[in-house]
Formats: sequence, structure tokens, C-alpha cells
Amino acid sequence: MSQNIRVLPENLCNKIAAGEVVERPASVVKELVENSIDAGATDILVEVESGGKRLIRIVDNGSGMNQDDAFLALERHATSKVRDEDDLFAVATLGFRGEALPSIASVSRLRLRTRAAGSETGWEIYAEGGSVKKAGEVGATQGTTIEVRNLFFNTPARRKFMRREQTEMGHVADVVTKQALACRNVRFRLVHGNRTLLEAHPEESLEARVATILGRPLIREMRSLDRNDGTDLRISGLVSQPSQTRSSPSHVYTFINGRYIRDRVVQHAVMEGYRNLLMKGRYPVAVLFIDIDPALVDVNVHPTKQEVRFRDQRLVHDFITSAVRQTLRDSSR
Repeated sequence: MSQNIRVLPENLCNKIAAGEVVERPASVVKELVENSIDAGATDILVEVESGGKRLIRIVDNGSGMNQDDAFLALERHATSKVRDEDDLFAVATLGFRGEALPSIASVSRLRLRTRAAGSETGWEIYAEGGSVKKAGEVGATQGTTIEVRNLFFNTPARRKFMRREQTEMGHVADVVTKQALACRNVRFRLVHGNRTLLEAHPEESLEARVATILGRPLIREMRSLDRNDGTDLRISGLVSQPSQTRSSPSHVYTFINGRYIRDRVVQHAVMEGYRNLLMKGRYPVAVLFIDIDPALVDVNVHPTKQEVRFRDQRLVHDFITSAVRQTLRDSSR
């Protein structure tokens, strides 16, 4: 017997959407830190308890929000970053869909405190399961603080899929590491319980930031790379000597226009640059920034925004391979 088609209630729609954006505590950290970066923050504190299951708190000194924007931020598809279809295909910010905050709010107990630059007072909003329970004026410094407690409290099935505290914390640390590598002009601090796991101060050079995060001994075995194709494509960063390898590709960090991506085309291109230089099953260490005209790459192909689609995939692939290969050749002379 066939079932009649029905329109799903809004709270169920929100939970379904949250399932695409919020996979685990690290997903929450990623989305909120990206919002802080887009807000121009130069100091971002990430505090976590129980691997993010009990509490995630992000504190930034960004531009903050006024009263109207603070409420709109919890509405789905409300964003200041995209106005029309043309903007969607020329995205220059990390966030743009207006989905992250409402998705997070729908599966947690969320408190947002913010004060916009130039405002005398701040605003605080408390929501449970996506419903605003309390709101009012508060004293606050410029910027935004978001607390996410009891993630998946209203979706027990999702909560069961979370791993043990140490595993979830590892994913959170990985997210903060990637953002800290991407934004060396921003101070990042990651605190788990009472323990500081990462503290990276603003640095003039990528080498200094990489040394802080990945270790000073490693930086001595890495080579600088900076090449462009004369038009809309540039690659810069650091690649390790073939003698410095890892057992997995997790230390190949690639960024497109400042956004961390995990793209098979880019990963393959980097490995091709090391062809015949690495033993089977070994991978290099690399921190690579690819700058490309936003109109030539689509970042709106997956909810996590970590997969991209290039207009000319072969051009990008071959350019990356050539740049890596030539850098390694030059360093061996």
C-alpha cells in the first residue's frame, strides 16, 4: 500500500539538514571557526570538553553582530555572503550557505553572545533544539562567543555514532590545525579541559607557522615553492624532501583560496610530483596554497565544502605536478 506524500515538519527538516553539515564535534568547530575567520577575527579561542560532546566554545574578536543579524544568524539560509547566483559562483568567503549555525542549533543547546563594532551593548540568545528560549541585552566585548552544549541531545541515534572522547578530540585538533596553517595572521588557541593543546601566534612567514604546528625539525627538511602560470593560477607553500615521509596522506595539507580541501585531483597531482621518489605506501609532508579565480572553481559541490570542481581539471592537475616536481629537482642540485 503506497503512502501519501507529505510535507515534513520544519523541526524534522532541520535535523535532516543538520545531518549533512554536523557529523561530529569537529564539524561544529570547523563551521564556527570559519565564521570567525570570515568575521575578520585575529584571535580565536576554541575550548572543548569531553571531546566536544559536552561543550564546544568558540570565542573571537571579529566584527560581531547587531541584534537583527544575531537573530537572523539562527535562521536557515540567512547569510551576508551571497546575494545572487553570480555571487555563488565567485565565493571568496569560507562560509556562504547560511546553514551551519541553524543546523548546529537544531541538534544542541546553543548560546550566542555577540557585540558589533560600534555598539554600546551586546546581545545573547539561548536556543534549544533550534528554538529560541531566551534573548536579551548583555554586556560583552566586541566579537562573538558561541557555546554548543550537549551535541545531539535530541537525536540519540546520532549521539550513539560518536566515538570515544580521545578520537573525537583528535578530529577537533585536526580541524584547528588546518585553520591555523591557513591563517597565519590569526592567533589560535585550542584548549581541552584545562590543557592547552595548541597555541599559535600570528607569524610573518609560513615557515614560522608550520614550525610551530608541525615541528621545527621538520621545517629544515622542507622546501619553499612559489609559482604561477602567468594568468589565474598560483601555487605556493612548502613541500618535504623525499627523505621526509609519512605512512598516510594526512600530512598533505592543500588549500584553495584559503579553504582547506580534500580533493582527489589535487592529491593525485601532488603525488605525481613525487613520482619515483617515494617508496610504495609512503607520503610526503606538504602545505600548499592554490590561488585561482573563484569563477574557475566550484566549492558548492558538497555540504562540508571540502570537495571542489575545477572548470579545467587537467590544467590545474598538471600545473601542481609540474610545480612540485620542479621544486624537488631544484632542491636536489
